Amino acid sequence: QVQLVESGGGLVQAGGSLRLSCTASGLGFDDYAMGWFRQSPGKEREGVACISWNGDERYYADSVKGRFTIYRDNAKNTLYLQMNGLKPEDTAMYYCAATETSWCQGLQRDKYHYWGQGTQVTVSS
Repeated sequence: QVQLVESGGGLVQAGGSLRLSCTASGLGFDDYAMGWFRQSPGKEREGVACISWNGDERYYADSVKGRFTIYRDNAKNTLYLQMNGLKPEDTAMYYCAATETSWCQGLQRDKYHYWGQGTQVTVSS
């Protein structure tokens, strides 16, 4: 059974930083591309970033480019999202997700087959 468990969310002031983690089990973590998504109340879930199986390929949503960094530690079966320069509009539930391909297929939800339960990020102004 595939499990993705996120952690690291919290309340932070605008301009601050957080690092999210996602620990995976039940899948060949180092075979698959992974992604981060987020969803605010009343909005669609949107892709934030994705990373290929080996970390060589990374894509970011325009809204987070230059502020967020996605990376992974395959030895620890863990995915990370370093978030710097946080803004109130970054407030959302953040989800990690796994594909069944080795390379990023973009940030569309239907490319991802497994999902975590989410961790809440709240940025105060």
